[in-house]
Parts: sequence; C-alpha cells; structure tokens
Amino acid sequence: MELHILSGGAAAGLVEPLQAEFEAAHGCRLMGTFSAVGAMKEKLLAGAPCDLVILTQALVEGLIASGHVRADSLRNLGVVKTGLAVKTGTPHPAIQTRADLQAAFRAAQGIYFPDPQLATAGIHFLKVLTALGLHEELADRFRTYPNGATAMREMAKASGHVMGGTQVTEINYTQGVELIGLFPQEFELATVYALGVATHAQQAALAQQLADRLCSDSTRGLRTALGFELAH
Repeated sequence: MELHILSGGAAAGLVEPLQAEFEAAHGCRLMGTFSAVGAMKEKLLAGAPCDLVILTQALVEGLIASGHVRADSLRNLGVVKTGLAVKTGTPHPAIQTRADLQAAFRAAQGIYFPDPQLATAGIHFLKVLTALGLHEELADRFRTYPNGATAMREMAKASGHVMGGTQVTEINYTQGVELIGLFPQEFELATVYALGVATHAQQAALAQQLADRLCSDSTRGLRTALGFELAH
C-alpha cells in the first residue's frame, strides 16, 4: 500500500524523520515528492497520484475551492520564514539593513535560490533583489534550482564566496549550509503551511492519519527545531 504525498520542500525535513515509524505502524510506503509548491500544485492538477498535499495555506485553500482537496481535512503546520544562508564555516555578512543586503549580495560570487516562477521563496527572493536594484547588475551570478533544498545542496558544493536563501526549514535540514538570519523586516516573508487530503485520494483515511500526526503536539519540538513557528 502506497501513500502519495505532494509537498513543498519546507516540509521534507518533517516527513522524513517520521517515515519509518509511520510505515511500520500502518504497513504502508510513503511516496513523497518534495519541490516548489507551485510545481506540486501543477502535478496534482495534472492528475499525478496524490493522497496528501502539504503546501502553503493559500494554495491548499485554493485547491479546496476548486474541489481538489477535502475541506474538512485542512490542518495547519505552522509559519515558515524565508532566510539567508552561507556555506558552513564561512563568514556571516551583515544583513540587518537594506544597505547591508546590497553589500552582501554584491560581495557574493554566486547567489543561490529556488525557482523564481514556482517556489514561494524563489518568487520572494527575486522580488527582494529587484527592490534592491540588483536584478540586472548581478543576474550573471544567480544560480536557480527547482526548489530550495536543491539550491542549498548545490550551494554547499560550490567554491568561492557564495550566499543564498530559501525557507529556513530547507536551510536547517541541508548539510553544508547554515542560516545567517532572516531578511530585514521590510523584506520579511512569513508563509503559513498547511495540509489537506486530496479529493480523489486512494488512501484518504491513512492520509488523514498522517496529516493529524504531522500537526500533532508530538511533533511540536521537531517542527520548531526545523524552523516552523507555532502558535502557543
């Protein structure tokens, strides 16, 4: 029995630690695809096998409105902010102000971030670069990838002085990179993540059990450690 998950990359570090335990308890296999939330929504709409979606709350609510996700299955995972990262062990540039950010980006030989068309963090990252007046000036240094986890893995392997960013959860679970902080408040992005069971799920009851487990008090510590901000 397979349980298919289409998820934004922000939740990969949450699902994977629970996978073996859940599979053993329920006699199933979790088949997770983790990438940019826009790409995951497109896969669902194109008819890809899907029992559970983990996307931004706005996207899940849109899928409920269009009849693709069950309204009564909606669960809130927490808030994820977008942060900036460097390779582990390299200096942390100042990023507290607009001027700090401009200087930090200009000093970087490569700037790594997720898809600026389909990934929540990538869309925002490019908006910030544009607002800073760096979109054209530094375009040849941009290194974009389908999702934030891939961008961070590639940055970890890069040589020279590089920096980049994505949602803090993807930075926190990627080896070889470290979070240096959040964007200054004027550029801050906080995204609410949610789960929902697909209307045409083959394993709807099992998908709901997984959704409830991921959002339960038992995962609060893990979610917080990964970078999810939770209501008290």
